[in-house]
Amino acid sequence: MDDVLDLPEDTHHRVELLGGVLLLSPHPDVPHQRAGSRLAVLLDAAIGARAAPFEVLTAINLVVPDGLLIPDLVVADANAAATADLTLHGRDVLIAIEVTAPCTRVADTVLKSAMYAAAGIPHYWRLELEPAPRLYLGHLDRGTYTDRLVQTGETTQLTDPFPLDIDPAKLRR
Repeated sequence: MDDVLDLPEDTHHRVELLGGVLLLSPHPDVPHQRAGSRLAVLLDAAIGARAAPFEVLTAINLVVPDGLLIPDLVVADANAAATADLTLHGRDVLIAIEVTAPCTRVADTVLKSAMYAAAGIPHYWRLELEPAPRLYLGHLDRGTYTDRLVQTGETTQLTDPFPLDIDPAKLRR
């Protein structure tokens, strides 16, 4: 892991470590970044409305058992974020979020889901933009995520981990 963190910054790829194997994925395209930014704004507003002790961060180095991942977004413990340097640990994260691209779908759906679960991260959300935006809201239950699917045009009201109304279609516009 230290060797991966010591690599020079790659301006074309995200470099992650999954069970000793390097995973290179291209940096997100503009639609991906726009959707992630919109979701970050919604999350930040929900956190602020409750004065919850969390912070929304983008593309951080996240240490999990047997890996180093770079989720698109995390909702992290604000105290842990304030004292972090190069990495955060799974125990510091409430929600890990991936905006899934065709080239990352398998890694996001299978591999990362298992790694976030092994880290004990209570929530794992996956936003898929194609063919139509949909959001999988995963809640950790006995070591695996139970997903709740929110389709385009469907607004769901969350209460856990904090109140939030969300429609995946509004994240893509």
